Amino acid sequence: MKLASLTMIDLSPLWLTAELALITTAILFVLSIPLCYWLAFSNFKFKVVIEAIVSLPLVLPPSVLGFYLLLAFSPENEFGKFLDHYFDTRLVFTFEGLIIASVIYSLPFMVHPLQSGLKNLPVSLREASYTLGKSKTTTLFKILLPNIKPSLLTGLVLTFAHTIGEFGVVLMVGGSIPGETKVVSISIYDEVQAMNYENANFYAGILFVFTFVILLSVYFINQTFTKTNPLND
Repeated sequence: MKLASLTMIDLSPLWLTAELALITTAILFVLSIPLCYWLAFSNFKFKVVIEAIVSLPLVLPPSVLGFYLLLAFSPENEFGKFLDHYFDTRLVFTFEGLIIASVIYSLPFMVHPLQSGLKNLPVSLREASYTLGKSKTTTLFKILLPNIKPSLLTGLVLTFAHTIGEFGVVLMVGGSIPGETKVVSISIYDEVQAMNYENANFYAGILFVFTFVILLSVYFINQTFTKTNPLND
C-alpha cells in the first residue's frame, strides 16, 4: 500500500525547487561579491543602514516580507502596473516572481559569510597588492576571494539550502500552481492539508536528508581548509 502511494507522488516540485535554488544562488553570488567588498572596506557614514536592510530578512517574518512583495508585484500597484504596461511582465504567481522574492529573502545568507571572510583577512594582503600596482578589481578576484574559499562555500551552500526551505515568502508571492510555483515546501503543506501524511513525509524526508548532508559537507570542508590554510598559522 505504501509503495502504491509513493508511485503517485509528483516529482515536479523537487525539480522546480532545485531550479529555483540554483538560479537564486547564482544571482546572489554575482550580486554579493561587489556588495560585500564595499560593506567590508567602505568608510561610508551610513553603511550601517545598508547592513540593516540586508539583514532584515533574518528577523522579519516571511509572511510580512511576502505580503509586501505581493503588494509591490501586484498589477494593481504602481510597480506591478509599470512592469505589466511597459514589459508585459507579471511577477505575482509566476516563477520569475519567486526568483526575485527568493533573492531578496536569501540575501543575508550569502552576504554575511562573504563579508565576514573579507573583513577577517589580514590588511597586509590588500596593502601588498596595491603596492605592486594591482587594481581593486584584480586584488579582489586574484588575492582576496581565493583566500576566503570557506566563506564562499558557506555562502553558496547556506543560500541554496535556505532557498530550498522557503515557505512563507513563496506561498505569498507564488501560491501553489503545479509546474509553475509549487515548490517542495508548498507541496508538504498541501499534502498535510489533504491528510496525505505519507506523501508529506516523502517530501520532508528528502529535504531533511539533503540539507543535513550538504551542511555536514560544508563543515567538513571548512575544517579541512582551516587546518591547511597558512593564513591561520
